[in-house]
Amino acid sequence: MREIAFDDIVKAVRDIIVHCGTDLPKDAYDALVTAMETEKSPVSKEVIRQILENADIAKDEKRPLCQDTGLAVFFVKLGDEVKVKGGLLKDAINKGTEQGYKDAYLRASTCEPFSRANLKDKIGYNLPAIIHFDIVAGDKIDIEYAAKGGGSENVSRATVLAPAAGKDGIVAFVKEVISNAGPNPCPPITVGVGIGGTFEKAAISSKHALFRTLGSVNEDPEMAELEERLMTEINKLGIGAMGMGGTKTALGVHIESNPCHIASLPVSVNVQCHSSRHTHITI
Repeated sequence: MREIAFDDIVKAVRDIIVHCGTDLPKDAYDALVTAMETEKSPVSKEVIRQILENADIAKDEKRPLCQDTGLAVFFVKLGDEVKVKGGLLKDAINKGTEQGYKDAYLRASTCEPFSRANLKDKIGYNLPAIIHFDIVAGDKIDIEYAAKGGGSENVSRATVLAPAAGKDGIVAFVKEVISNAGPNPCPPITVGVGIGGTFEKAAISSKHALFRTLGSVNEDPEMAELEERLMTEINKLGIGAMGMGGTKTALGVHIESNPCHIASLPVSVNVQCHSSRHTHITI
């Protein structure tokens, strides 16, 4: 049994939040460069250039990439041969989240759903973090982190289609979601699609799909083909960078597919803005 100190986890989580707040990941930056080079609309090309300039300034001056610093979302794989010494893993992640958001001067965004009162003094600064745990074999802890802003989350949708809807029904639903979203999620966007499972499994899968490296190819050839189809259809919508019109509305479409009940076809679409702040570490 391997022991990992509570404080080591706190520091690791704190550090990735500070880094992601100001440094756009390489895959997202490179995807934006490619989008700018291939965009056919001069207006959208200039908008993407400004997005990249903003990313450069944020990195050089260690300033937040966006004023919406998001909610902290984690996908954590805990090895079955790991013991956290000095406290609970969940508490360590929350403590690291609070430290990271404070130290990087990132906005505290969590509030009560009806009064809209900020919870920074009641629960903690930008707490609680959204954490999805999985128990796996091994003696390590894998932590995937993303900052999820309100603009992109607000346009995300889930439904349960009839099985007969098939791939055509999935494509139609995804297109409808992105079309209705328009400029609100700050495109160029990354689109996560969860297929199958149950209603909540599809939603979680669509969120996790956003963590995949932009430019990577789905390991399932059938899903890779469907991703290409969706990418083409979404970019035909002509929304463009920040809704200014153009050919590069999406930087990538990532699908996670799961077995489902014979009577249903759950589908979820989770959208991430151009400031796709995410990372992965192993402790």
